[in-house]
Order: sequence, then structure tokens, then C-alpha cells
Amino acid sequence: MATATRSIASLTLSFGLVNVPVRLFSATESGSEIRFNMLAKDGSRLKQQYVNERTRAVVERKDMVKGYEVEDNQFVLFTPEELKQLEEGSSHVIEIVSFVPLESIDPLFYDKSYLLAPDKRGEKPYALLAEALRQSGRCALAKWAWKTKQYVAQVRANDDGLILQQLRYAAEVRSLADLDIPRAPVSKPELQLALQLVDQIAADSFDPTLFRDEEKERVLAAIEEKVKGKKIVASSREEPGAVAGGQVIDLMDALRASLGAKSAARAEKPSAKVTALPARKTARRTTAEPEAAAPKRARAQK
Repeated sequence: MATATRSIASLTLSFGLVNVPVRLFSATESGSEIRFNMLAKDGSRLKQQYVNERTRAVVERKDMVKGYEVEDNQFVLFTPEELKQLEEGSSHVIEIVSFVPLESIDPLFYDKSYLLAPDKRGEKPYALLAEALRQSGRCALAKWAWKTKQYVAQVRANDDGLILQQLRYAAEVRSLADLDIPRAPVSKPELQLALQLVDQIAADSFDPTLFRDEEKERVLAAIEEKVKGKKIVASSREEPGAVAGGQVIDLMDALRASLGAKSAARAEKPSAKVTALPARKTARRTTAEPEAAAPKRARAQK
């Protein structure tokens, strides 16, 4: 799992007369994505340029300004100084406005996640707030202005500390009720079989380490073959669960077959272990000779 190393900002959690100095860390790691670079056929890097739509001339970054479109092809322009002033309107205070039951917030409203750690002289109030949230089964709802945008945020506690979860506004979240999903009848025997299947593959908790990005591993393996100078041949893969010829199967038959398959899989108790891919050496990014170089994994773009 990704680990937070450097804080993004120093902030203050505020509720009542209590202020908790905290440091903000990103909760996820995007640098592990596979990224491929755009190159010319001779292996040279390509440079992205901005072109004036009217004159077709290349515009240098120093000659660019940002604008907001108020009407069709009508813009109000902002200088870098004006944009900087807007950012300076951000607040370093996360203001807690209420405490609500943890389960009352639908995960559909979850946006980006951050980790919070106590800053200097913040250890005691940080620990107090975290324990109060754990004991009460509640989370905090807060307002936070950051980089010219106002956020609604959730502050919740787990066993290790506090998590700041940006929340989407109501206007940004769609509802299943808007889809007019028809209510299909479910018989009691069908439900009993479905519940048996649920019980058969049920787990006590979510363990993220049990899941691997198999698609990413497949792509990395293909990249390794390229590094070794081998030819890559695409193979057709059948999607799991696909039924040949578009055959429609009976729901009860499918449930019984699923139960049987799971029972057989448990009886076999396979002992094969999944091994991690070998460590990859960083190669030079681009040359005209494919045997001599390969793209850096960390900079590849899919």
C-alpha cells in the first residue's frame, strides 16, 4: 500500500473553542500508474505545443493568459497575479459545523481522501477528537476553502488516526431513483439460493491486500518482454462469466451452478502461491534502437 511521506499543507481543525493543528497528506498514490510516452517513430520525444486558433502560430507559455468563458466565445481574462489573489482567499481552517452518525453519509458522496496527522502542539487535541469520534460512532462535517474552491468535508476516525474525506455537493451526485429501474419479482426459492451463495463466499472484513491489479501486472509483463527484445502477440481473452452464443441461462440454474463451483473450489484447496513480479531495472527512456532502451515504468502512460 502507498505511504504518505511529505505533507501537502499545515491546517487547523476547529470545533467550538478547540483548535487542532494538523498536517495534510494525500491518502492515495497515483505515481504507480503505468504511463506511456508519446514518441515519434524514431524514438524521439514529442513536445506539446499550444497553437493560436486564429493565426495558427505557436504560443509560448509566457504569452498565455487564463480566461473564463461567460458566453459563446466571450471570455473574461485573468492575469497570473489576479489568480494568485484568488488562491490567497483560501483558508487554512477546517471548520467543523456538526457531528453526524458515521453511517448517515452515503459513500456516493465521497470524493478525494486525505490523511490528517497532528502538527506541533497538536498531539493531545488530535488524540482527544479521534477518541471522541470512535466512542460516539460519529463523524464531523466541516467546511473548508482550498485553492479558490469551497468544500464540504467529512472528518472520521479509524484505529490509527483521522481521515479527511472531501464530499461532493448534492447537485453533483446522481440518484438511482432517476433511472426508473423496474422492480422485478423475486421468488422465495431464488432468494434462499442467493443467500446461500452470499454465505458461502462471505468474509468477516475487507482485506485490500487480497486484491491485485492483474491488468497492470499483465501490461508490466508485456513491457518486460519488450525490454528483452521479444515480439508481443495479442491473444483473445474471453470475459469471465460470458455465455457462448449469447445463450440465456435460467437464474435458478445459475445460482445452483455457482454454489457447486464454489464448493468444488474449496474442496480442492489449491496450494499455488502468487509471486510478485521481479524488480524491474530502470532503462533509458527513448532511443531509436528498441533493444537498448525501454520507457521508465514510473513515467509510462497508458
